[in-house]
Amino acid sequence: MRIALGQLASGTDITGNLAAIAGFARQAAEGGARILILPEYATYEKKVLDASFPEVAEPLDGPVCSELSRIAQAHGIALVAGVVETSDESGRAYNTLVAFGPDGRRLAVYRKIHLFDAQGYAESTFIKPAPLVEPTFFDFDGVRFGLMTCYDLRFPELARSLSDAGAEVLLTCAAWVPGKHKTNQWRSLTAARAIENGVYLAGACQAPPVSIGHSVLLDPMGAVIEELGVDPALIVADIPLDAVTSVRNEFPVSRQRRLLPQHKSRAG
Repeated sequence: MRIALGQLASGTDITGNLAAIAGFARQAAEGGARILILPEYATYEKKVLDASFPEVAEPLDGPVCSELSRIAQAHGIALVAGVVETSDESGRAYNTLVAFGPDGRRLAVYRKIHLFDAQGYAESTFIKPAPLVEPTFFDFDGVRFGLMTCYDLRFPELARSLSDAGAEVLLTCAAWVPGKHKTNQWRSLTAARAIENGVYLAGACQAPPVSIGHSVLLDPMGAVIEELGVDPALIVADIPLDAVTSVRNEFPVSRQRRLLPQHKSRAG
């Protein structure tokens, strides 16, 4: 399986963002990639999340997703990208990942469940968390891909549930907010999720100034296959899926796991 990660510098120009996505899709297809992974908020992004996000939000059959579907079909490549989707609540939208196949058909939809109410940000002011649902994954070219968004990385239970559901590649689309130690945390958390689950992890991140860049592709041992710097760019790399089986046989943690009883918090 040949996979591509596109590191964007998305802004408020939706048409320009879609053109950049189309350019990456063309490059990825020319490089032989079968699937292109793009960041969170790929089609609309700002340094500070505000009321404009729900204002520009669209349903999944709106113009933005229709164009993403067209791009995937035009270049014969599967595509995963972050969009702003309308919700049933006025003033709040969904932070959504949508996947399209090379035929333009929608493969999966994941609405972010862990919102970034941390580090002085309050994503939940304008974004609605999805209800807790079953892990979201899709099968393509015989590979099972699991979907995660940015802050989800700090909650290992989600990655584990995707792995338990058979995911061999975790797709983590992000706009990782800059700050003290944040680049090291991005690297550490992506590696941890790959290692503890014996999976490939593809982390597609927005470029500065909104985010930190450093999109990364990791193997099931947590080794870096490719990592970008801070500029918009594309990774294209092969991921041999037999490595997943090999690592899981060497470290059979899913079979050895012992669940501890739940304890009530001592806080308060």
